[in-house]
Amino acid sequence: MSRLPKPALRRNALATAVCLASAPMLAAAQTGEPATLEVIDVSAERGTASSESTGSYLSSATTTSMKMELTHRETPQAVTVITREQMNDFAQNNVNDVLEGTTGVTVESVETDRTYYTSRGFDINNFQYDGVGMPAVYDNIQGELDTSFFDRVEVVRGANGLMTGSGSPAATVNFIRKRPTETTQASVRATGGSWDQKRLVGDVSGSMTDSGNVRGRVVAGYEDKNSYLDRYSNEKKMFYGVLEADLTNTTLLTAGHAIQTSDTDSPLWGALPLFFTDGTATEFTRSTSTSADWSYWDNTLHNSFVELRQQLANGWRAQGTVSRLESESDSELFYQFGTPDPDTGEGLMAYGSQYDLNVEQWVVDAFATGPFTLGNRTHELVLGATWSRSETVDESRYGQGIGDPLPPLNEWDGNYPKPAFTNGAAGSDWTDRETATYAAARWSVTDRLTAITGLRMTWIDSKGTSYGNTKETRYNAVETPYAGLIYDLNNNHSVYASYTEIFTPQTELDINRSRLDPIDGVNYELGLKSEFLVDRVNTTVAVFQTEQQNVAEAAGTFEGTQDAYYRAVDGLKSQGVELEFVGDVTDRVQLFAGYTYVDIEDKDGRSAKSFVPEHLAQLRGTWKVPGIDGLKLGSKVRWQSAISQEQGVATTGPNAGATIVTEQGSYAVIDLMASYDFARNWNATLNVNNVTDEKYIESLKKFGTSAQGFYGAPANASMTVSWVY
Repeated sequence: MSRLPKPALRRNALATAVCLASAPMLAAAQTGEPATLEVIDVSAERGTASSESTGSYLSSATTTSMKMELTHRETPQAVTVITREQMNDFAQNNVNDVLEGTTGVTVESVETDRTYYTSRGFDINNFQYDGVGMPAVYDNIQGELDTSFFDRVEVVRGANGLMTGSGSPAATVNFIRKRPTETTQASVRATGGSWDQKRLVGDVSGSMTDSGNVRGRVVAGYEDKNSYLDRYSNEKKMFYGVLEADLTNTTLLTAGHAIQTSDTDSPLWGALPLFFTDGTATEFTRSTSTSADWSYWDNTLHNSFVELRQQLANGWRAQGTVSRLESESDSELFYQFGTPDPDTGEGLMAYGSQYDLNVEQWVVDAFATGPFTLGNRTHELVLGATWSRSETVDESRYGQGIGDPLPPLNEWDGNYPKPAFTNGAAGSDWTDRETATYAAARWSVTDRLTAITGLRMTWIDSKGTSYGNTKETRYNAVETPYAGLIYDLNNNHSVYASYTEIFTPQTELDINRSRLDPIDGVNYELGLKSEFLVDRVNTTVAVFQTEQQNVAEAAGTFEGTQDAYYRAVDGLKSQGVELEFVGDVTDRVQLFAGYTYVDIEDKDGRSAKSFVPEHLAQLRGTWKVPGIDGLKLGSKVRWQSAISQEQGVATTGPNAGATIVTEQGSYAVIDLMASYDFARNWNATLNVNNVTDEKYIESLKKFGTSAQGFYGAPANASMTVSWVY
């Protein structure tokens, strides 16, 4: 069955306008008339220079919003880039650390090994590797994704339907891989830290032939650590290899493969109960865990790609990429559900399950981009197509003894007999296919005014079953238009506006176990971008508004399970302001600062998603101490306003029948760092996290309808000794 999102008339009208705007360019292309292309003065400054080669908090260009390499002021959306220098300074060794330090992004750790991310109040479900989108089957990351393979992480906030197919209003996260270098370089980083953390990462890169036309890079690492959580431990193994070959002077072939294992003992599946039956809040020690001593959660990620880049005449280039991503999860998990009694602590019950998941994704992306002339001005064009296939197979095998009573958590030591997983089984086997074509033009309207128009056409076809219900879904030729304007006020300041329509297929199931219809709506953004100190500092001021319909909201659990079903909520609106400051303030001082205010309302104008902080702020910086060569000091502060969540109804005590609301007050987490070059090629970096030992709940986002959470890490420290050649 073919369906279109509800606002079809508005969508078609804008799509038609975009096509008409592109008509002169298409007509010029059809006439074949020769054109003398203007020289683009900034083209020599653009490029894909790695952030590790700059040692800066700034990135020269990004490609996440579209395939063109656009500078900070050329992109009509708010963009944050976390560079390799920032990751090294503050030991951001996993993606959670990186995104927790990104403007406007909250990391929703509802469990230890399954994490959700939000931006502007909505779940992030658009992830890319080197600009190639990997459709998110589930809106989360399982396991702990390491950052050792990545040069930087680019985050474009707001809808990005032009490059991702589905225009999530949250953000697009683009992981930019490390690439080979022509000159030889090598590094070894050894880390030891709290809770028996041991980490070792090696990185070697260079030419493999005398001419330098073949280059390679290998990154390999190992990490083993315990935790402040009782019984929890995690072991990671990482390997990434990549080869580049200059087939001709204009043809570059790149092939790479990465594999990471993240094996966890005694993980949290679910978390701690947040209230008693009388509605009062629980208060556990931070080390408290509901896990069993036999439980585990092992995740393996395979990521392979082949990329061919061809330089063409007149400044054009073409590129094709084939990517394969396979996620494997094998686990035996233990969950505690129920609400404890305030006097005895009893009331929690057992739920054991054995779960296997395999997701295999193939993505093929091809595009061409370059300049063209029209009206005696030089413009830029991108034309491309993409195809993807995602196959998801999972199975849950339920344990015997579900519902058996458990001792109070203050007496729980994880000693629970491992059940036989013979209490029934259920699972999924479905395939998602997506095909899309896209076009975008960057129009040089005047010397100061630039316009960007784009259109993506998407075909989606899903087949299979999930837990006994069909996953049949089909959308034909869904149009996602994009429009942006950038006006240069002068050499240092630009104002911009952008408009994007939203189309996001949803994986959530309703009470009949059918997928909800897709989210649709519109996204607006206005902003001011500036450059200071001869482009050493970038700033962004953005105002945004997103209107959505058909948003998934948890509505209950399927009978006899802890699996949630959802209903669609219309009229959700998010609006707010974002500020960002990043750059090299002086030769000795580097700063990154971000602030977000977001207000989310339902169709009746009432506050929605109260678990998302209204105010979120980041500040981090480093200072090279004068007079002591090689010494660098730094600090990082992350602050968020109070959050809350309606959890249910009290069943005992004087407040029986009253609505229970869990609250987490505003808090700040402060980290410190000190780095010293103690010998040639040698450095030691000390990182001390949560120096004030702040106690806070990681997330109040509901996992299904559960009212659970756990506490963030107390004060801890690590020391990294590195050798860099």
